[in-house]
Amino acid sequence: MEISDLVSPESIVPKLRARSKKQALQELSKRLAPLIHQDDGVIFDVLLEREKLGTTGIGTGIAIPHGKLPGLDKLHGMFARLENPIDFEAIDEQPVDLIFLLLAPESAGADHLKALARVSRLLRDDSACENLRNAESSDDIYSLLTRASNGG
Repeated sequence: MEISDLVSPESIVPKLRARSKKQALQELSKRLAPLIHQDDGVIFDVLLEREKLGTTGIGTGIAIPHGKLPGLDKLHGMFARLENPIDFEAIDEQPVDLIFLLLAPESAGADHLKALARVSRLLRDDSACENLRNAESSDDIYSLLTRASNGG
């Protein structure tokens, strides 16, 4: 599974404005909903339920909110870089500025875990994250995400 299977240039948000974790998840749900033909309220509820189990803020400024959604035909992702870092209740208590949202069909099983692992591997690379933070446009971010995931 490659990052290009999860995101498209349209699902990159280079300057997300949000003042809180909840607002960031709401904004991302609203932006992703029309791209995947789902209701933004349902997406938001799935993400919020997952956060109640424990934060998806994995540390070093990164969060990977995720969940399983009825009616999806495949895995979908959205990447956002926040204009200003926010408190995401991350495990290292550091504010988050890079978010990779991941939604899977209810039947995804191992594919959901493989996608999470793939995204996590990419975002654990300090130089990849630095490049993502410094990228100028959504096209640049998309290129970095997909090139990095293909070993480039």
